[in-house]
Amino acid sequence: MVIKNKFVKKIKKTVVVVALGGSSRERQVSLSSGKACVKAIKNLGYRVKTFDPRNNFFNQINKSKVDIIFNALHGKDGEDGMAQSYFEHLKIPYTHSGVASSMKAMDKEISKKLFIFNKILTPNYFVLTKNQNQKKILLKFIKKRKIKFPIVVKPINEGSSIGVKICKNLNNLIKEKNFLFKTYTSLIFEKYIAGQEIQVAVLNNKGIGAIELKTMRKFYDYKAKYSKSANTSHILPPKIKKNKYKEVLRIAEKVHKVLNCRGVTRSDFKFYKNKFYLLEINTQPGMTDLSLVPEIAKYEGISFDKLVKKIILDAGINK
Repeated sequence: MVIKNKFVKKIKKTVVVVALGGSSRERQVSLSSGKACVKAIKNLGYRVKTFDPRNNFFNQINKSKVDIIFNALHGKDGEDGMAQSYFEHLKIPYTHSGVASSMKAMDKEISKKLFIFNKILTPNYFVLTKNQNQKKILLKFIKKRKIKFPIVVKPINEGSSIGVKICKNLNNLIKEKNFLFKTYTSLIFEKYIAGQEIQVAVLNNKGIGAIELKTMRKFYDYKAKYSKSANTSHILPPKIKKNKYKEVLRIAEKVHKVLNCRGVTRSDFKFYKNKFYLLEINTQPGMTDLSLVPEIAKYEGISFDKLVKKIILDAGINK
């Protein structure tokens, strides 16, 4: 009882700053994630403050008044290693993955290379930069990589399916490519994989569960992820055989460890012809009402507050 009381007193004195919002295209999702986490952290008994890097830059965080940073940022600057580098510089323990892990996961080309090197199946792909934006170069790579239509094209460093386009023919691909190159300097082109959409949550190196998604839309895009009107079906557990369920959890655990991730991650797969294809790993998965990691955790008996507590207890530096 004495030990428990000391722990409760320590929690009440601990100041947790929730970093949320930011200036990426995922700002609104981050604000929703942050709001939900603030509520949970208060429920846990911690003292809570918020910090929005769109209003004040990271180096303005007063480290003498902060014990832990809970990173609820999404997208550019929040999950690509930039925010994490400031947290390390300030020497404030923070949640989720570190600088290098975040950067590798966010950069789809680097992460793809790591998947392949570690014998993790992923769709065939190639990358083009803006100065390679020529039809003959595109055709050369399609032929070289033996990729047939449909082809997926997307920015190399966005999340939440922002900028993802599925192209059924060359004319469509050229049109979408040219449109995306107006905003982005590098694009990744990959073979479209049909089949079931399976996503796996990993917490502190252990796969806690998986979910299957069925959308009425063309694919599991931004609207399907964050809009209730999209009527995306969430199937728990996924409609796959038990041995395959265990297999996809093992793969997700492996990629989490390969990238040296910390805290919570979500790995996105396609299950086609009895094989799992890893699309990407997300080091800052959403924590909104519609987010998948909290939904998976709840199904496995882990409440939202308990999930947040586990993430906080893993906070650290020198990751």
